[in-house]
Formats: sequence, structure tokens, C-alpha cells
Amino acid sequence: MARLARVEDRPTPEEVYNWKVYANSIIATWAAVMIGYDSAFIGTSIALPSFKKEFGLDTKSTAEFNVISANIVSVYQAGCFFGAFLGYLIGYFMGRKYGLLLSSALFLLGAGLQCGASAATGLGIMYAGRIIVGLGIGIASNLAPIYVAEIAPPAIRGRLIGMYEFCWQIGGVIGFWINYSSSLHIPAGHKQWFVAFAIQLIPGGLLFFGSFFLVESPRWLCSRDRNAAALKNLAKIRNLPEDAPYVVEEFAEIEAAIAHERGLAGAGFLGPMKTVFASRTLMYRLLLGSSLFVWQNGTGINAINYYSPTIFKSIGITGTNTSLLTTGKHLVKLLGALVWLLWIIDSFGRRNVLMLGSVGGALAMYYIGAYIAIAKPAQNPTTTLGPGGQSAIAFFYIWTIFYSPSWNGTPWVVGAEMFPQHVRTFTQACQAASNWFWGFIITRFTPQMFTSMGYGVYIFFASLMVISIPYIYFILPETKQIPLERMEELFEPGMKPWNAHGIVMARVHESRLQRKDAQGSPQSTSFEKNQEDRQEAV
Repeated sequence: MARLARVEDRPTPEEVYNWKVYANSIIATWAAVMIGYDSAFIGTSIALPSFKKEFGLDTKSTAEFNVISANIVSVYQAGCFFGAFLGYLIGYFMGRKYGLLLSSALFLLGAGLQCGASAATGLGIMYAGRIIVGLGIGIASNLAPIYVAEIAPPAIRGRLIGMYEFCWQIGGVIGFWINYSSSLHIPAGHKQWFVAFAIQLIPGGLLFFGSFFLVESPRWLCSRDRNAAALKNLAKIRNLPEDAPYVVEEFAEIEAAIAHERGLAGAGFLGPMKTVFASRTLMYRLLLGSSLFVWQNGTGINAINYYSPTIFKSIGITGTNTSLLTTGKHLVKLLGALVWLLWIIDSFGRRNVLMLGSVGGALAMYYIGAYIAIAKPAQNPTTTLGPGGQSAIAFFYIWTIFYSPSWNGTPWVVGAEMFPQHVRTFTQACQAASNWFWGFIITRFTPQMFTSMGYGVYIFFASLMVISIPYIYFILPETKQIPLERMEELFEPGMKPWNAHGIVMARVHESRLQRKDAQGSPQSTSFEKNQEDRQEAV
């Protein structure tokens, strides 16, 4: 099918696109199911009357409840922030496989503590569990994308890293359906809110057991001087013999890149930090990658994810319809993520989808803000929708349609692929921490923002999306299909972000032709010709 067609950086045997690389990527990106589930269930769970009654929150004023609910949500984000940096330490010494195993173990511990909270214990154990869960998620958000980037063939790297986003949306849909079903079918009481908290243990447990079956990253093994194991794992993931021309060439590139990077900063835990801080180019890339999460949170996504009841209340909708509408929003995000994963990210690249997402999202947010400013629906709440309310809901879904295949997952893809191996775990930690830091800011202050700003919240997020458009065009180069070992060429002095991709890809193809000419054997030429014929057939 056209949507699954691949654009390769070099002729590639079909064996490379095998079930093993997909299976390992799915296991690693399954961590995102835990993230998506949390973003979906926690805001609606703490808004349940049964939860409020159990912990004495039904006697609090609106301002007091806003502070407590913001604390419950945001301590998780704070844990994720510190976990992202902890992921660098763990990723360096333990690797990707055992780092993900540890992250899932921490998640299970934190989820268990949350399940132990009750009227007798108070919210203290809930806060502790939320922080520990956040630590586990922060580690996983660091390691999962870079693991996939390191094992993925370039032609499907965006698609495989994109499964992280797809799994995130799967978790979101499940989380909202669980809450919606609990509110309808379970009588008010401890069990009603407990079920949603307990189900966290399922995705966490699946990642824990799945981690045992991961094939450790060949690039990480090579960086630890375990070259024999690295070559064995690379051949296993590529489903080719160790002496296959494709495997030999790729492994030689990995070894050369790591040797070059070590020559810049030396081996050791502090080497990547020294490399980054000593290089203006790498510091620029780090600031650029981290800034993408500023703009991602500037779309308003975390405000919408964690405070959907507040969002729909501002439009004038109350009751169980809010849960149903929120679940519908997550289904749209799931479909958008699927389209993004299978077609958009490796076909249209990164820059274009981000700018288009900002255009559509800004227009939708401006409309919702204008509707609330004019109609003042919160002053006349209802469980049914008039024409104006229906149009506001329609634009809310339009915002989701534009956001899901653009800002939702693309920053993670860019951040995972635009750094050299020797510094990637450290830079990914910084970028993941940037995501969680700005997520913490948004989730901590969203309730107060709605109280003080009203419709201005929507205007604020829409304006940030507008500002992001020239930022992306003039600053972010396209990284689609660029080999990881040549990513630095996009940031050479004098290179313009809007045409750097075409220049570097031309160099890549030229170097491939030169290498083929240098080899010059009939067997090699026949192999390359067969692969070219197969690609043309696709």
C-alpha cells in the first residue's frame, strides 16, 4: 500500500523489515500506555464524588479543591522530571533493556501505593505513589524512544518511534473508558474510584515481563566495548547473518561513529555531558529539541488531558456527557496517531506536520475562546447542547484532529534521532525533563488559570501555537530519513533549516554511489540492483 511505502537511504534487504524489530519496538513503546492511561484517568477520578467524599474533599471550597487536585496531578509530573534525569544514569550503566525493566518495577510500586490510599491513610500515601510512578515513567520516557531510534532501520525509524505516541493514545482511550464505565456501573464508594487506580498495574506488569524479552541495543553494547554482543544483536534484529553486507556496513558505521565521538570527549559517565557543553552545535540542538516541548505544552494538551471536566464546564456542559465527550476526544486522538504513524511521519516529515498542526489548532482554539467570551455558557450549564455549544464541541474535536498527527508525537521523534550515540541518553534525559517540567507547570496552574482568565486561557494557547509556526520554519531542520550517524550535517555552519534536508540527503546518496563504485564487484552490483528493483516495485 502507498501509505506503507518506504523511502530508503540505501538499498535494503527485505529481511531488515522483520517482526523482530517491530516486536522489540512495541515492547519498549508500551511504556507510553502507562503514560496515556495516567493522563486519562487521574483528572476524572479525583473529580468523582466518591473520591472527594472518601478523602474529605467535598467539604473544601473550590479554591482549596483546585490546589489539592493540582497537587495530586502535578507531583506525578515532578516525579517524571527527576526520573528523566535518573534515566540517563540508568541508561548509561544498565542499558536500555534493564533500564526499562527497572522503570516498570518502580511504576508497579507506585501504582500499588496509590491503591493502598483510603480514608484511613489520607492522601499522603497517594502523593508518595504518584511521585514514584512519575520516577518510573520519567526513566521510560528517556529510554524507550532512544532504544527504538537505535534499533530502527532509517526508512521506518519515524514509524517505529511513532508507536510510542500510538501506545500513549491507546492508554488514554482505555483510561477514559474505565472511568466512564465505573461512574455508570459501579455504585458510589471506595470501589468506584479504586478500580481505575488498580488497572494501572496491568500495563505496568506487561512492560515488566516484556522487558525480559528485549534485545539490547547494539549501539549501546558497542559504546560499552561489547562489540561481539553488539554485532550478534544487530544481526538478530536485522534478521540477517553477521557477515551479510548490510549488517557489516551498518556495524562499521556504528563503530566509526562511536570512535569519533569518544575522541571528542573520552569515555565515561561525564563524557557525554562534556561533549554537549563544550560544543555550541550540540548545545544548540539540545536547546532546540527541548524547546519543542515548550511549544507542545503550549498547545494546551496537558490542560485538556488532565482537566477535561473543567474544559467542558467552561463550554457549559456538565454531567456524564463530559466523560463521554472526553472519551470521544481520545478516540479521535488514537485514530490521528494511527494515521500519523502509518503515513504522515515518514512521508511528510517533521517540519510540515508541526506547522500545519499549529495552524489548525490555533484557529480551533480562537473559535472556542470567542464562543465562550460571547455566549458565556458556563453561566448557563446544561446537559444538552444548543447550536453554539455544538459548534464549540466541533472545534474542540477539530483541534484534536490537528494536534494528534502533529505535536502529539513528533517532538519525541525529533528529540530521539538528532543526536549522536555518545550523548543521546543524556540529551534525551534533558528533553524528556523539559516535557515533564512544562507539563508540571501547566497541570499545576491550569485550575487557577481557568478561574482567573476564563476564555483567555484558549486565546493564550492559540497565540502560542501561532508563534510556534515561524519558530519551526526558521529554526528546525527536517530530520526525516537522515541516517543517525550523519545527523550533525544538518546543523553545519551556514546550513539553512528550510533546505538542509535536501542538501544532506544528496550527500548521503552520493556517498552510497561512491562506496558502490569503490566495491565494484559484479556480485555487489547485482545485489544492489535487485534491491533497487524491489524498491521500485513498492
